[in-house]
Amino acid sequence: MPARFELKKTETGKFMFNLIAGNGEIILTSQGYADKAGAMNGIQSVKAHAMKFDNFEQKVASNAQPYFTLNASNGQVIGKSEMYSSNSAMKNGIDSVMRNAAKAEIVEID
Repeated sequence: MPARFELKKTETGKFMFNLIAGNGEIILTSQGYADKAGAMNGIQSVKAHAMKFDNFEQKVASNAQPYFTLNASNGQVIGKSEMYSSNSAMKNGIDSVMRNAAKAEIVEID
């Protein structure tokens, strides 16, 4: 199955998306957006910024698990990864976003 963006409305009425890899794993999650148009702009921003490694910021959570964010040119966070068990697993996640985001289709989830 090809990678895809799953766009959905949350229980609080906001819109958000996940980038799902071909294996079904969530590799990037967005913030909540006030409306669908904002979430669609967020998806386009991921597609535009995921090609450049410098847009990824590697971080460590308070529980010492690595994760990353994808940032826009202005430094704003576009999406955040899950927590990973190791730095190498996190780097594989970054590689997956870089490989998959540009060609991922958008699927609306009810």
